[in-house]
Amino acid sequence: MNLFRHFRDRVLEAVESLAAAGDLPAGLDTRRIAVEPPRDPAHGDVTTNAALVLAKPARMNPRHLAERLAAHLEALDDVARCEVAEPAFLNLRLERGFWGARLREVLAAGAAYGDCDIGAGQKINVEYVSANPTGPLHIGHARGAVVGDALAALLEKAGYDVTREYYVNDAGAQIDALARSLYEQYKVKADAGDDEALQRLFESGALQYGGDYLIPTATEMARVYSGKWVAAPEGEWLPAIREIAIKDMMELIRGDLDSLGVHFDFFASERELVEAGAVDAAIAALEERGLVYTGVLEPPKGKLPDDWEPREQTLFRATDFGDDVDRPVRKSDGSWTYFATDMAYHLNKFERGFDTMIDVWGADHAGYVKRVQAAVAALTEGRGALDVKVCRLVNLLDDGVPVKMSKRAGAFVTLREVVDRVGRDVVRFIMLTRTNDVPLDFDFARVVEKTRDNPVFYVHYAHARIRSVMRNATEIVAPSDLTPEALAQADLGRLTDLGELDVIKRLAAWPRVVEGAAEAHEPHRIANYLNDLAAAFHMQWNKGNDDPSLRIIIAEDRDLTAARLALAQGVAFVIASGLAVFGVTPAEELR
Repeated sequence: MNLFRHFRDRVLEAVESLAAAGDLPAGLDTRRIAVEPPRDPAHGDVTTNAALVLAKPARMNPRHLAERLAAHLEALDDVARCEVAEPAFLNLRLERGFWGARLREVLAAGAAYGDCDIGAGQKINVEYVSANPTGPLHIGHARGAVVGDALAALLEKAGYDVTREYYVNDAGAQIDALARSLYEQYKVKADAGDDEALQRLFESGALQYGGDYLIPTATEMARVYSGKWVAAPEGEWLPAIREIAIKDMMELIRGDLDSLGVHFDFFASERELVEAGAVDAAIAALEERGLVYTGVLEPPKGKLPDDWEPREQTLFRATDFGDDVDRPVRKSDGSWTYFATDMAYHLNKFERGFDTMIDVWGADHAGYVKRVQAAVAALTEGRGALDVKVCRLVNLLDDGVPVKMSKRAGAFVTLREVVDRVGRDVVRFIMLTRTNDVPLDFDFARVVEKTRDNPVFYVHYAHARIRSVMRNATEIVAPSDLTPEALAQADLGRLTDLGELDVIKRLAAWPRVVEGAAEAHEPHRIANYLNDLAAAFHMQWNKGNDDPSLRIIIAEDRDLTAARLALAQGVAFVIASGLAVFGVTPAEELR
């Protein structure tokens, strides 16, 4: 149960009741009525602005309306008191039994607690990573991979039908440059060149892609094809070597992603899209509606580039759909721009049934957002929606010192290097501790510290503590009495400490967190929630260290022990529920 959605429904029922009795006008707009947790917990459990929202259109004094609503709400079984606060807020204090029922819900649902159906099976396409197949993934790709993967899992938890997609940029000049770099290494290997010969090649500056990740492919090519292409003209070897390069680089990328626990439902090919005529069809559709024209763009603001000249171009009327300028769709050589291909790709998504699309991009694509959103609006005639999540840079540090570049990759630290050093779960969790649109510091020394300041450790420690308590409880409680079903039968009214009640309230807030994070497309909210829940549990644990009567296991009071074990198990379930969204395995014990 999303308790705030539940009580919003009760508020709306109270409004309807007053309208039926003639105390309120019928048909009032209730969309702005909010039911939320109060900013100060001392003010109650639930607060609503209903009286403030409705007073003016109802032509009533806000305070007078609040008192009328309060009388209806206080009559509800779960409400202990409904207080009117200045200027006309309604603060509800709920019965203790209501919170016990929420804990039983957690125990009944297990790690599935928080699952909801707000998505109602709506299809959503989440595209992420989509790195060019020109080498291994780097630490920046890791952030986009984790954000996209967690967002997809979050949306699934909220009831959406999610497709995880990777767009393979397997056409264009970069792929040709990759093939030429591979060809040069192949020639060295075919001539029985050693590592020194390769090193001289790398240092020569002749290779656009000079990382040694191409060496295994070049070595295998030399074994299979010998010197077949060494003296051949480019037209003979380029198509074949391009295919080999794409295949091997995508296998490398899939391996990198597998090390991070990221897998896709669909790999879309740029080349297949172009060859199928999708770009021509997309531009033709825009031309039919007068959205493509031949024109001259205004010069860029500020200092003009040396190579800028006013010339006629084929332009898309992007400004009609919120962009800053119209955008070229054809190059001077007559080929389509990358943007034109991207337009066709997003139209292809829409035609596959995805009215809602989410793209997760790197920071270098931030300036590209408006034009693609404009294209989606134009091509789908407003029926498609695109949300772009731009992941800012990851600053890789080791105890505060910037980490040097990878020798293997040449220009960056690879994703695999980071995962191998600290583990998949640490990488995934840390990447979600901040909103995607701000830079993130990833410090090798900090992310493995066993301190409260490390959210990975702090959340895992809470779960591990609970698992330890459950193991120790078998000394006084039969294993059959430790099942979630058995714990749900405990006398939860024995949980009278304010800290225990606070933990239950935090558990009960989890469904609202899931819904809010899913609707906002913000998985980092889960990390914030888990850290707060872990802090509340650790605080209660520490109170037990200071006051033995507050410990979970009280040998001489089995009923109280059962109630506290029920609460602990509830915390473990919700931590597991949140970590499942992140693709992180809850810790059973910490060494």
